[in-house]
Amino acid sequence: MFPRSRREFVPFVRSHWRSLLLLLLGVMVPFVLFTHLTHEVFREGGFAWDQAVLNWYAQRRTPELTRFAELLAVLGGVTILPFVTLAIAWLLGRAQGKAHGWFLLTAVAGATLLNVVAKVVFQRPRPDELMAVLTEPGFSFPSGHAMANAAFGFALTLAFWRSRAGWPVAVFGVLWALAIGISRNYLGVHYPSDVLAGFTASVTWVAGLYILMARRWPQLRKSPGGEHDTLPQTT
Repeated sequence: MFPRSRREFVPFVRSHWRSLLLLLLGVMVPFVLFTHLTHEVFREGGFAWDQAVLNWYAQRRTPELTRFAELLAVLGGVTILPFVTLAIAWLLGRAQGKAHGWFLLTAVAGATLLNVVAKVVFQRPRPDELMAVLTEPGFSFPSGHAMANAAFGFALTLAFWRSRAGWPVAVFGVLWALAIGISRNYLGVHYPSDVLAGFTASVTWVAGLYILMARRWPQLRKSPGGEHDTLPQTT
């Protein structure tokens, strides 16, 4: 029985190695990291470096950096990001990327909903308000800004990955998510572990969503610009 299974297994791995790699790196590894962060925060009392990192940022605040971090908080918040997401999804639909547009919308909306549920479940208090630049309501774990904007950046990357704009979009997505996450720590409204948990949870959610939606809509694995903009797969 094993030789027959092996003959079936090896061709399966060869033909689906990209999906298996995405499942491992995009879903399993981030999920394990999120689980570890959650365990350390709520079973072991958190990380010693959480407060140390916040102190490091607090000692290096300047008026210019503070204004920039506050601007990022607005751009990546609920007053701007949803409309930017809707606009990009609409533009994708106007091209040849309706599946890409729905994927982007579902990724960001789902990450936001998961964040609300996680905060209600974990109810971690925010850092000391005396050290924070802003006073924000709600709980701290995981960071909503980090989670929503990581989902936004990662979903954009996957949507455009097979296009000629794949690498520029990927670089933008990573830098945007990092900038938002760092700004949350700089402003003192989230612990670093809140931001890391938001990142890992979003990567897990978006990668899993992509795998599921791509099975239903294979065009999601192509460029939203159509066949003429789709780069050939490398083997």
